[in-house]
Amino acid sequence: VQLQASGGGLVQSGGSLRLSCVASGFTFDNYAIGWFRQVPGKEREAVSCIESYNNDTNYADSVEGRFTIPRDNAKNTAWLQMNSLKPEDTAVYFCAAKDGSIWGEFDHWGQGTLVTVSS
Repeated sequence: VQLQASGGGLVQSGGSLRLSCVASGFTFDNYAIGWFRQVPGKEREAVSCIESYNNDTNYADSVEGRFTIPRDNAKNTAWLQMNSLKPEDTAVYFCAAKDGSIWGEFDHWGQGTLVTVSS
């Protein structure tokens, strides 16, 4: 199982970024995908998840209404579309996958991609 996250960068407050997570080595359709973020010295935070079977989504309160998590199973890819970015969104973002539902521990992780939001 491999997950490749990309798309991070420096953006001004109020701007947008789209992160990509490209998967390989497993049947993407069967896996829930999650985006997580971590600031050095703080615990990792779940940002958003999308189910494998019905595309139901879940968002942290802090990003609800600003972020979306589309996926395209034909492309083995999920994205994190981040709009109206705030300085507090600055973190290293990781994508992760788990077989089945979004509930429970994600056990396959990609490398992180750094998002920096300037004020």
